[in-house]
Amino acid sequence: MFIYCTRLYEKHRKPILPIAVFSYNDQRTPSDDFTINISNFPVTHFNYHQIHLAKLNWRKYLELDNPIAAALPSKMGYTDDERVQVKLEFLRMISRLELNPAEMELLYGFFNTYLHLNEKEENQMSEEIAKMPKEEAERVRQLPNYYFDKGVEKGIEKGKLIEKEKVIIKMLLKGASIEFISEVTGVSIEEINKLKNEL
Repeated sequence: MFIYCTRLYEKHRKPILPIAVFSYNDQRTPSDDFTINISNFPVTHFNYHQIHLAKLNWRKYLELDNPIAAALPSKMGYTDDERVQVKLEFLRMISRLELNPAEMELLYGFFNTYLHLNEKEENQMSEEIAKMPKEEAERVRQLPNYYFDKGVEKGIEKGKLIEKEKVIIKMLLKGASIEFISEVTGVSIEEINKLKNEL
């Protein structure tokens, strides 16, 4: 931190408030100062401000129409029971912001890296969205990444599976061995046998 700060000062010659944002989940608190002493003579003493996301209450950031404030709650202190609510509030916040697709993708990618809901939680969130005022629910549903998670991704996977099954059936009809088909397609022998029995 000291090195980065001195480089910035060297370049801009302006006062700099050094701030470190910590995103790890444990409660450790590293030292917030750096000192260089030579023969008991204090040459340099440097302090920086620390922000520990895990120690912050995510609810305090809900009313801020700020892209960073929207993404960071994914690393703030919340319980397992609050996971769906945190994700829902994130979607509500970014639906209010006027973000371009690149910004949306960056924020959504950051958030989803740290707080990715399982299928049960996603279903619970969909139920909560249905309870929202109509206009707000529609804004959330129109978010590109929400749509991708809820529909397009599943559609793509299903489409890939159907295409793979078509290839397997063609190979079976051509007389290819089940072991060879499994090796080429990556589909298990058991699954190929099921398809063969359905022919």
